[in-house]
Amino acid sequence: VQLQASGGGLVQAGGSLRLSCAASGFSSEGYAIGWFRQAPGKEREFVASISWSGSSTIYADSVKGRFTISRDNAKNAVFLQMNSLKPEDTAVYYCAARTGRHTAAAVQYDYWGQGTQVTVSS
Repeated sequence: VQLQASGGGLVQAGGSLRLSCAASGFSSEGYAIGWFRQAPGKEREFVASISWSGSSTIYADSVKGRFTISRDNAKNAVFLQMNSLKPEDTAVYYCAARTGRHTAAAVQYDYWGQGTQVTVSS
């Protein structure tokens, strides 16, 4: 079971990035997926999550209205569209998977990908 996050980069404030999380070794269908981020010197924090069907999503208040999580089970992929980026969005972004309901609690996720760096300049 592997998850690979990609799509990070350097962007100016107000810009956009689209992160991808590719699943391999298992079908992402049946797994809830969450995005988390960790900035230097800070705890890992929840960003967004999506149910296995894609019908239900949860967002952190800090990204609500700016970020959109979506998934394409046929491609075994989950996406995080990030618009109106702010310098405080700078962090390493991770995707994670779990069976069952999606949740904002990182400890409930079973599988984690390596992160992708997002840097937002002011």
